[in-house]
Amino acid sequence: MTKYIFVTGGVSSSLGKGLTASSLGRLLKSRGLKVTMCKLDPYLNVDPGTMNPGEHGEVFVTDDGGETDLDLGHYERFIDESLSRMSNTTTGSIYSKVIAKERRGDYLGKTVQVIPHITDEIKDRLRRLGTLGADIAIVEIGGTVGDMEIIPFLEAIRQFRRDAGRGNVCYVHLTLVPYLAPSGEQKTKPTQHSVTELRSHGIQPDVIVCRSDQPISDGLKRKISLLCDVPNNAVISAIDAPSIYDIPLNMHHEGLDRIVCDIMNIDLVEHPIDLSAWEDVVRRVHHTNTTLRIGIVGKYVTMPDAYLSVAESLRHAGFAIGANTKLEWLEAERVPSEIDALRLRQLDAIVIPGGFGERGIEGMVATARIAREHQIPLLGICLGMQVMVIEFARHVLGLGDAHSTEFSLTTTAPVIALMQEQMDVTDLGGTMRLGACPAMLAEGSQVAELYGATVVSERHRHRYEFNSRFVEQYESSGMRCSGSSPDGRLVEFIEMPGHPFFVGTQAHPEFKSRPDRPHPLFRGLINAASVRAEGREPHILDPQSVDVTL
Repeated sequence: MTKYIFVTGGVSSSLGKGLTASSLGRLLKSRGLKVTMCKLDPYLNVDPGTMNPGEHGEVFVTDDGGETDLDLGHYERFIDESLSRMSNTTTGSIYSKVIAKERRGDYLGKTVQVIPHITDEIKDRLRRLGTLGADIAIVEIGGTVGDMEIIPFLEAIRQFRRDAGRGNVCYVHLTLVPYLAPSGEQKTKPTQHSVTELRSHGIQPDVIVCRSDQPISDGLKRKISLLCDVPNNAVISAIDAPSIYDIPLNMHHEGLDRIVCDIMNIDLVEHPIDLSAWEDVVRRVHHTNTTLRIGIVGKYVTMPDAYLSVAESLRHAGFAIGANTKLEWLEAERVPSEIDALRLRQLDAIVIPGGFGERGIEGMVATARIAREHQIPLLGICLGMQVMVIEFARHVLGLGDAHSTEFSLTTTAPVIALMQEQMDVTDLGGTMRLGACPAMLAEGSQVAELYGATVVSERHRHRYEFNSRFVEQYESSGMRCSGSSPDGRLVEFIEMPGHPFFVGTQAHPEFKSRPDRPHPLFRGLINAASVRAEGREPHILDPQSVDVTL
């Protein structure tokens, strides 16, 4: 029978519930337990797919095409398991399902209420996690205790312990212990109030994880233990870490996995921990011998979480070669300026990530041209690949108004377009290609060498494609279409022979990278960046000596 751990938070958002849950998942997996994870989000959107990345962060895509919260990225990277759309549930999806049932008459004319109908739907989804064969399901509740929108979730998980049995459920509560400089003290009152609020919903936490910028003393732990009615060893100090990958080791040192196993009657002798693989990751994180400057040119760079998986994938590839990847965020709308064009020339590599909408497109096109002409390693992801295709058409094929039909319906060279059979679809949501799709890689191509395979699978999230009408022109002019869908209709990868690294993919490879297993495309980019850094002497470019006409 699957056991459940519910992770709640109080006092403040962004304390790190997702990373705490992910770290606990890694520790339990390191004890030989099979772990799955889930996020319950209180917002009314059915899923984050239509939410602004500049406000909400990236949309993480699962193999089965689920558009989910970015915390699922942390979950997958830490526990090294591919999750599904079942691992993200929102208030919007819960209410949509309940209302649909009511319309069908499933409730036989009863008055539909939050209790029991909404809470029952939440519990049904939690139970479905138990059908996946995991020993442990870790469930993070979004928001903070005290938010009105998470009350149904709190009520559902309160009931769940009664349904599943006390030894099969553990409540972990994350809270804040702030340090007040004027008094020189850490204050426990926010934690006390947060636990009081949680108790008012009928939930007594089993473990309290205390976030702070410095260790929690034994005296403060005893105080929290006494006032919040948990054992001393169930008060866990979670201080700021130099890297997110240090957190599992810090949590183990504090005894988080041991107290959770004790609460859930998991025999520690039968499940000894082996952290050697994760310790090797952390050693790589902290032992770097070079720094590489990697530019990310996008439209949401003021909210770096919009490209969270891209950033982590670059770091993973850096870990593998002992390099610290210094990320430089460039707003695509500013790139055509002289200053930013010069800044691009000084980078060791560039990534143009995905996105939707016309804003910043010309800056991305300009970036692709600079990278192509000045031999700067470039990885284009989804929209990034599409702007590489547009740039090549304009400046190599001579198709001056080449564009994507997403941005221009009057272009005479629609090198990026909806596929013909999709052109009559009025609901653009119906044309989105989501989730894992296979691709066939050309023998001897750069991408086939990077993957070490000619058949690969990557996750997608887009609706516009490379227009196959133009493939022959590209191939004859120096750009290779090196990967395609199994039926040969869709171009999945492009590359440029002779360039240090000029690779684009329609997919989102960042979603499959792991800290101990960097994705092949990011590994290839970072290797090329390392070669460029070694061969290029540091210098300051003179703006007057550089042609930045685009």
